[in-house]
Amino acid sequence: MSRSFDPRSCERSLFDALIDARARYGAKKPILEDQERNPLSYTDLIRAAFALGRKIAAMTKPGERVGVMLPASSAAVVTFFALHAFGRTPTMLNFTAGIRNLKAACELAGVKRVLTSHRFVEQGKLHDLIDALEPLAAITYLEEVREKVGLSDKLFAAAAAALPKQFRAETKPSDPGVILFTSGSFGAPRGVILSQSNLIANVEQIAAHIPLDPNWVMFNPLPTFHCFGLTDGVLLPLLTGMKAFEYPSPLHTKQIPPLVKDSKASLLLATDTFVNQYARAAEPDELAGLQFIVCGAEKVREETHNLIRERFGDVPVLEGYGATEASPVIAVNKPTDNRRGTVGGLLPGMETRLEPVEGIPGGGRLYVRGPNVMSGYLTEAGLEPPPGGWHDTGDVVDITDDNWIKILGRVKRFAKVGGEMVSLTAAEDIATAVWPDSRHAVIAMPDPKKGERLILVTDRRDADTGPLLSHAQTIGAPELAVPKKIIRVPEVPVLGTGKTDYVAITRMAEAEVRRAA
Repeated sequence: MSRSFDPRSCERSLFDALIDARARYGAKKPILEDQERNPLSYTDLIRAAFALGRKIAAMTKPGERVGVMLPASSAAVVTFFALHAFGRTPTMLNFTAGIRNLKAACELAGVKRVLTSHRFVEQGKLHDLIDALEPLAAITYLEEVREKVGLSDKLFAAAAAALPKQFRAETKPSDPGVILFTSGSFGAPRGVILSQSNLIANVEQIAAHIPLDPNWVMFNPLPTFHCFGLTDGVLLPLLTGMKAFEYPSPLHTKQIPPLVKDSKASLLLATDTFVNQYARAAEPDELAGLQFIVCGAEKVREETHNLIRERFGDVPVLEGYGATEASPVIAVNKPTDNRRGTVGGLLPGMETRLEPVEGIPGGGRLYVRGPNVMSGYLTEAGLEPPPGGWHDTGDVVDITDDNWIKILGRVKRFAKVGGEMVSLTAAEDIATAVWPDSRHAVIAMPDPKKGERLILVTDRRDADTGPLLSHAQTIGAPELAVPKKIIRVPEVPVLGTGKTDYVAITRMAEAEVRRAA
């Protein structure tokens, strides 16, 4: 069901948007499920949010930033809305980011309490993280909170679910909807404050761009500490009437395909890396029932497109593009207009500005502005809003006349080799074309003769420069774009979101170069 984008519809609180969705799609409609296979209706979700939220409210202050460290699950969704029901700000903690980044996130956001679960800590072996956080914040386990939910809490929650707008805390659309931390692919993660209207706007923009059917089921294995997993995997389905099926880890390659089939999923949200793995592990009928797959966070390889088509028929893989700072979706392809090699059409309500980048012909550095662009970065001094509302994506792109976007590379992902600007992304593409079944990353390091030199880090054991040079010549790519040094590793490091971890890769390459010196 397509709808037009109306910026006025974004001027609501998130909890009110959930209440409005219940009124539109039906109080008893099953809307949320996870691997426990215990579906919740809109009313179940709202009631559970009030019951849990009342207990959390007793330990926290209005407006407080409360840490949430949970996998994608019904519990994570209930906790998110429980905080909103009582005017607290969910601060989603990336439990894969390492102790140092996690502590820095809590200190920056002023988190004094972290909500998690015993089961999650045990299964994820996260005891070291908990030990590191305990001096900074009180750790509250949801199992213990639930045990304390008594008859009075249940009666309160039942009454509140019947008349939610009378019971929920009054918040403004401009108030914080969530605090998230950027992926840290290229450096230290940054805290991002997204307002409630930012998040609702992005949901409305996507729904206006791609027709969505309330009878569909969205399968989301991505973490809710990642904006893609939170907005697209939780808020988009819940606020547009689709059932959200949450799964706790994208890494379960063998378990996910049969569950996609069993949950009658219509849409699958993932990254290229994970989709490729699911496609290889799946039986032919396990992904064939999907309407389409949406990929973000990294480039979709031709091999992934072809693999899905060969094994599962006409299931489009829609590549999209976004940034945490844009809640996150900026552009995405459509099932009816899926242009390979692009990241899709610009969402309605967004403006773009391109600034020339010296040494890189064609396209420019992309700035975006719109109702989904963040309130600002979180700093020790408070909030740092984007200047004039424009967010600098740091990406070099080309935009067609009909607003379809092609990524040429990140500004940080260009190197100056022999006086020429060379795209590290293009160098990676050469390696991917030669060895499509392997994972590759190209970085640049200082070189006394040429300014910088390219280094390929790959899990391909027999990788050699010869085939790379041959392919570069075949496609007319300059020899400068071919890495002359290759470091072979058992595994190319990735972040918890599936993105390539360039910080870790640079450290590995530096250590290797020091050893060789």
